[in-house]
Amino acid sequence: MRFNFLLLSLVTALTMRYAAGCSTGKIADANLVHGGIQRTYKLYIPLLYDGREQVPLLINLHGYTSTAEEQLYYGDFRAIADTANFIVVCPQGTVYEGQTHWNTGGWTPNSTVDDLGFVAALIDKLASEYKIDPKRIYATGMSNGGEMSYLLACKLGDKIAAIASVGGAMTPETFGACNPAHAMPVLHIHGTQDDVVPYNGDATATGIMKGLGYWVNFNACAALPTQAAVPNISPNDGSTVEHFTYQGDKANVEHFKVNGGGHAWPGAAYDLPGTNQDFNASLEIWKFLCRYDLDGLR
Repeated sequence: MRFNFLLLSLVTALTMRYAAGCSTGKIADANLVHGGIQRTYKLYIPLLYDGREQVPLLINLHGYTSTAEEQLYYGDFRAIADTANFIVVCPQGTVYEGQTHWNTGGWTPNSTVDDLGFVAALIDKLASEYKIDPKRIYATGMSNGGEMSYLLACKLGDKIAAIASVGGAMTPETFGACNPAHAMPVLHIHGTQDDVVPYNGDATATGIMKGLGYWVNFNACAALPTQAAVPNISPNDGSTVEHFTYQGDKANVEHFKVNGGGHAWPGAAYDLPGTNQDFNASLEIWKFLCRYDLDGLR
């Protein structure tokens, strides 16, 4: 199984109860028809949003076998959106061989669903309904959702300003046909003991450093990164973290390498095996993304 959300499946009721007390905005369900398929998504509208000024949009993509609802709570940006005033959309993938997925190649080579077109249509729909800043649309995701973020960076760069992936590599299909529209800021978070998307790659996933090397080269970043250790504030989680920054004039490439970490979202409230608790992935992702728009550094 590409991404096992066993714990999340077991604690759905706890998820809802936890969610009720941790955010002040509005959660809404909506849909659109694309490619002859009715697609659904969940929206989080922060309390600060009043429709008077343009705000950023964060596309938050679930992993293989998971759902939009699970990702809303697992890769949780709601409290951050409440403070920074941006809209979060969690789209729902379609079913491939009995499991929800995003069509990125890799483990889903025979999928025919047009997820790239769906995301583009979703952006256009939300822009018609809300005051979205067209220069500040970002993508992130877990596992297969992180893979989808890379596909968006390669193929939808006219709309996507920057991306971040947690536990999701570039698939060979994405790596081999990438055509970015601009220098693309990329943040990648990955555990070295990830047994679902191996850090060093396999037949379905490009190795993490090989994938990052593509973006370092494309963005004309410094070949040698600066390196900093993340304070080990949770010594019992079985992992430590190094933060690498490849500096570019228009777009950085950054990497949180979770030494000993597994296939998990660091800092998540649900402590899946291999979860690092030394930093909050959602917070670091937003701190990275919000520095950029389509023109580069803001």
